Amino acid sequence: MRRLTARLRRDTAVPAPPPPPPAKKVARWILTPPGDLADDDRAALAQITGRCEELKQAGALVREFADMLCNRRGERLEAWASQAQDSPVSELRGFARGLRTDWAAVTAGLTVSYSSGAVEGHVNRIKMIKRQMYGRAKPDLLRKRVLLAD
Repeated sequence: MRRLTARLRRDTAVPAPPPPPPAKKVARWILTPPGDLADDDRAALAQITGRCEELKQAGALVREFADMLCNRRGERLEAWASQAQDSPVSELRGFARGLRTDWAAVTAGLTVSYSSGAVEGHVNRIKMIKRQMYGRAKPDLLRKRVLLAD
């Protein structure tokens, strides 16, 4: 009897569905341009977004914002922000609301070609040297370290 029931269970057993991919992997798939994804990753992302409409909308909005960042298309920011605020994803609504608090700076950052990134990098480097030297030397030695450090 035991053998027959074991065979019956084995023959009628429904295989367990594969576990869902980790959230970090799905986020990486969304942030990667579709042309750079492997075929199996693209298929897995299509399967996941086919089951969840919110994830599909979030992926489209994230890709559109990434395109605006990479290609400096700030003129599309207003339309994107209104779509994000109408989105069912609360994180995107909050992000769009945060962008609107400093709208002029965000628009300038997405449209103007120049950046203060190099200056910010030097300021960060100087602050790091200052933290390393805290309590160890006077301003003249700090000045020498900042000027001689590469």
